[in-house]
Amino acid sequence: MSHSEEVKDPEKQTSLTEVRSGSEREDDREPWFRKLLKLGVEVRGIQPIPQEERTDAQFSKIFFIWFSANINVLSFSAGTLGPVVYGLSVRDTCLTILFFNLLCCAPPAYLSTWGPRLGMRQMIIARYCFGYYGVIIPCALNLIGMCGFSILNCILGGQALASVNGEHLSWTVGIVIISIISLLVSFCGFKVLHWYERVSWLPILITLVIALGVGGKHLSSAVTPPEPTTARDVFSFASTLAGFAVAWSPASADYGTYLRPDVSGWRIFLYSYAGLLFPIVLIQSMGAAVAAAAPAVPVWNEGYAGGNVGGLLEAMLRPVGGFGKFLTVLLSLSVVSNIAATFYSISLNLQICIPPFVAVPRYIFSIVATAIVVPLSIVGAHRFYDAIVNFLGLIGYWSSAFVAIILFEHFIIKHNDYSLYDRTIWNDRKRLPSGLAALGAGIASFGLVIPAWIKCGSLDLLLKQLATLGLK
Repeated sequence: MSHSEEVKDPEKQTSLTEVRSGSEREDDREPWFRKLLKLGVEVRGIQPIPQEERTDAQFSKIFFIWFSANINVLSFSAGTLGPVVYGLSVRDTCLTILFFNLLCCAPPAYLSTWGPRLGMRQMIIARYCFGYYGVIIPCALNLIGMCGFSILNCILGGQALASVNGEHLSWTVGIVIISIISLLVSFCGFKVLHWYERVSWLPILITLVIALGVGGKHLSSAVTPPEPTTARDVFSFASTLAGFAVAWSPASADYGTYLRPDVSGWRIFLYSYAGLLFPIVLIQSMGAAVAAAAPAVPVWNEGYAGGNVGGLLEAMLRPVGGFGKFLTVLLSLSVVSNIAATFYSISLNLQICIPPFVAVPRYIFSIVATAIVVPLSIVGAHRFYDAIVNFLGLIGYWSSAFVAIILFEHFIIKHNDYSLYDRTIWNDRKRLPSGLAALGAGIASFGLVIPAWIKCGSLDLLLKQLATLGLK
């Protein structure tokens, strides 16, 4: 009898074998494991979710996780790059933000539909294209990118928190506080993460509305760039925006794996697309308008000294006195939603990148992610923030290549047939493809990427900043 004949029910086979390193095995261990399970901590790592556990019908969760993860100080900071770094006017910056994000939010939104349909994590799904060992390369790149974004978020959140009381609260303390809160959420896993993302956006949205109400009268004072906008400036800024939006794609399916598989793909896509597009466009545009007006408003300009986005937001809210400081604290905590979701995906990607780690409970790697990000954030806050920003702008290109490769595999090779993703071979290195074709396509794509870097001047700028860092 063949293996395919022995496995009459793939879902039950997965539940009884591969997933035994999940909750069933943990029940036989020390009592504290069982206590964590009772508290709702998710133990399961990269194992496919059995059919009987994919019962969550609150499909709007997928909207809120994207909305909360992107309505934050990092999105605001990304918008400031248009007028400050690339010399674009507010109009040109906002138009670039709108039209490029209309395109760039589509890939992660579409890949989000794969989570409920297949019940597998995004990088596990990528094994069916890149292979068991081949997927380690995109997974490692994804880990670098996620750690980089987490560092940026920690720095920006720490800046905002320290701006409330700079004399007694340093950036370092702010970074540690932000990281610990993010760790607590990501440590607990899927249920707590979705609960937090469902409620965390509202106070942030109210705070941003108040900030616009207080400082909106100054936005008409935006400084006009002395030089006309060029196509190079627009596309350089657009590549940075793409790095922020498309970079979600290698983790998109991670956040919907427990949802019911019979949900309409269009429903999940629209929830995800709206959750990504609305906060990114609105908050980035707000950041562009405020940064362009800052030179004409002395208090704002002082707060924004040295590119301190947290100080700029605190200066905007200063007219409302002590309540403004409270609102600034809320804004500093806006990055927690992003960092917590990212830590959650980091904990999964580490198990894929280093296969023996699958035996270690998922939540342990949330602690590992925090231990990596915190010291790098503390050092990077004062030494290589600009280099990180440019590096992430460049690394965003690989996400686009990743999306193109797995979509080609899905539509051209598998003909949009989800039944061809055999869940019983997710961890079988012999039955999974070699991945050589996917890796070759990814490497070949850089034949176009590197000339684009050079043409836009991004690579030269990054190398200069890294050289300066080395001299220090």
